Amino acid sequence: MFKIFLFFISIFFSLVSFGQFNDSTHHHFSFASSGTINRTQETSSYVLTNAAGYEVNKKRIGFNAGASWIYGRQDQKLSNNDVSFSSNLDYLKNVQKLYYWALLNFDESYSLKINYRVQSGIGLGYTFVNNPALNLVVSDGFLYETSDLTDPVLGKDVYQTVRNSFRVKYKWSFKNTVILQGTNFIQPSLLSLKDYILKFNNQLSVKLNKWLSINAAMDYNKISRTNRKNLLITYGIAVDKYF
Repeated sequence: MFKIFLFFISIFFSLVSFGQFNDSTHHHFSFASSGTINRTQETSSYVLTNAAGYEVNKKRIGFNAGASWIYGRQDQKLSNNDVSFSSNLDYLKNVQKLYYWALLNFDESYSLKINYRVQSGIGLGYTFVNNPALNLVVSDGFLYETSDLTDPVLGKDVYQTVRNSFRVKYKWSFKNTVILQGTNFIQPSLLSLKDYILKFNNQLSVKLNKWLSINAAMDYNKISRTNRKNLLITYGIAVDKYF
């Protein structure tokens, strides 16, 4: 229950923090939930996925925060209990192509053997294309990471490292009805190229009206240090509201 509380309270605090912005500020709230249940005579499994996000943009500054929780069981055994919180601040992104960013992330994942992971960092981004039909942004920077992992051989692994974080973010829209978008990260450690993180999130949405859509998403994560990866394909209903 504590993780569920953190999941929703993080979005609440984001809303409160930016409630003082004037009417020229653009806000965006999104929420998606999906689940899969599979039961046969021999096996049973289910996965529940929830994700929420909040974004606010002024002329020079943009802020977004997100949280996700994935819970699953396979044959009465826990397979997923993965919680993620992220926040990102962009400066000058809405007024010029080259901009600055800073981020703070927290992860806890049973499937990836992450007891906890905290990342903070800064860097530069560049907007190659930005129009109603297509948005393409590439960014790069450095992260300081402190983690508590479970190594498959050594067991508990508490460490700190500095990573390069390369991101490609895109959004393609067809008549604002069919939307394909994604955010994809490659994060190698500067201390060892064998220590890297891959995070790919891509989704397809078909709008039913201005705020409701059918959504399909693919998430892939890999951590070389624990030799763990997961792939999750979901579909369901998503709420997407601008105000």
